[in-house]
Amino acid sequence: MNVINAVAERPDTAKATTYDAIIIGAGISGMFMLYRLRELGMTARVFEMGTNVGGTWYWNRYPGARFDSESWTYGYSFSKELMQEWDWKEHFSPQPDTLEYLNHVADKFDLRRDMQFRSTVTSAHWDDAANQWHVTLEGGQKATSRFLFTAVGILSAHTLPAIPGRESFQGPAYHPARWPHTPVDFTGKRVGIIGTGATAIQAIPEIAKQAKQLTVFQRRPNWAAPLHNSKISKEEMEKIKARYDEIYAYCATTPMWFIHQMDHRKTLEVPKEEREAFWEKLYAEPGFGIWLGNFRDIGTDEEAAAAISEFIANKIRQRVKDPKVAEKLIPKDHPFASRRVPLESGYFEAYNRDNVRLVDTLNDETIECITPQGIRTNKQDYEFDILIYATGFDGVTGAFDRIDIRGTNRVRLKDAWAESPRTYLGMLAEGFPNMLMVLGPHTARGNIPQAIEHSVQFQTGMLKFMQEHNYTHVETRPEQVDEWTQTVIKAAEPLLSSKVDSWQTGVNRNVDGRTVRRVLGYNGNGVHFRRLTDQVAKDGYKEFSFR
Repeated sequence: MNVINAVAERPDTAKATTYDAIIIGAGISGMFMLYRLRELGMTARVFEMGTNVGGTWYWNRYPGARFDSESWTYGYSFSKELMQEWDWKEHFSPQPDTLEYLNHVADKFDLRRDMQFRSTVTSAHWDDAANQWHVTLEGGQKATSRFLFTAVGILSAHTLPAIPGRESFQGPAYHPARWPHTPVDFTGKRVGIIGTGATAIQAIPEIAKQAKQLTVFQRRPNWAAPLHNSKISKEEMEKIKARYDEIYAYCATTPMWFIHQMDHRKTLEVPKEEREAFWEKLYAEPGFGIWLGNFRDIGTDEEAAAAISEFIANKIRQRVKDPKVAEKLIPKDHPFASRRVPLESGYFEAYNRDNVRLVDTLNDETIECITPQGIRTNKQDYEFDILIYATGFDGVTGAFDRIDIRGTNRVRLKDAWAESPRTYLGMLAEGFPNMLMVLGPHTARGNIPQAIEHSVQFQTGMLKFMQEHNYTHVETRPEQVDEWTQTVIKAAEPLLSSKVDSWQTGVNRNVDGRTVRRVLGYNGNGVHFRRLTDQVAKDGYKEFSFR
């Protein structure tokens, strides 16, 4: 990996270069899109704000960061040679290994020669007359392209807490998504962390092992289940490689591209003893089985959700020694599986340590401000050497909102999506020609790399169709956007998750205007989504307008 060259590459603000395609982002989406566009003979340029490839796995270097989906289903599947030459070291890969893998992919396919790093896209404006996009980078560099691909990620727009005095703290302060590239030493330090979401659930057990004192400020607790990670031996890896075709074929039959398939029984139809035994089995197994391999109605039926929630609550009570602390860690405002379930390694046991303290900011103490020395609540001052803001992301649409994207008649995408996104298949937005989104709002997600591969394959398949018919312009049809938007809304209606505030429903109280729930993803069966997109391609993309 030639990191020095990747870091050293600088934008040349004197040039305005034209490409067939511009890709925003050099993560898993942008890398694969570039690979496929090259196959079509297109000139493409990737603009990436970081200093190297990796996306999520470049930015999120916090302690404990790792996959929560099985490593051997997470990698790219487009290259048999790549699959056979790469050995995953753990069933749930840690961030450094994942970043090493993505650098290996970039090296293998020589992707960096078409990438420009330290290059933040600030605006992208559609030019109707010229039938092209005008892209401007921070610093003034300009580029134009026929097509614009957004590979910005669904969780890339991190948010800091809306707490007065945040800039006054005199010690180092970090957001997990902007973690230093060199390890942070917590030895002998007094550490405060705000938030108990998915990143905090991974980081807290690791930080607690080093810190002199770790104080966790929790607004609302999250459900979590054991990851049960383990190493992969050489022999086991060889067996996995021999089964890759079978593994990926099976994932394509599951609703979210994972190895887990919902149990077709309903929760309360199963006798209590049998139900409890089934849950004990799932709780002891690695991965998302307790969420995605559970009874089919835990995400839609309130009684079923209450039953599994009580089972998980009792597990927390068993694992946390102090009953009062245990109760604070049990969510009361949403049932289990109504948010994406974080997987943890010793998270609840961390609160049994003498050096870990939990502060309930919803019921016991309220944070008033950040001070030069730490955090002030309505009851006391806390002094810290290091602060961590595990305050999440402006999910799905946040990364789009941070770029001044303007389509036909100079309409801003942020304004067009103010109440709710409007797309067809989550891939093209109404009124924004030739802008294709990898994992845009209202697309099917789940196991992210597999969802990405599907999206990229569909989009580049459509580009090939355009090349064959000499088309240079593609838009969504308004009636298709209306129909798809209603499909997405209807799919979300029966889900308990739609009644819960989370990044998946567009709520983030650290962002102005993010207090109203919106439907941001397609929550129907991913198998149906894949079948629909395959049929659209087979029938010649009639749902789109070309010229």
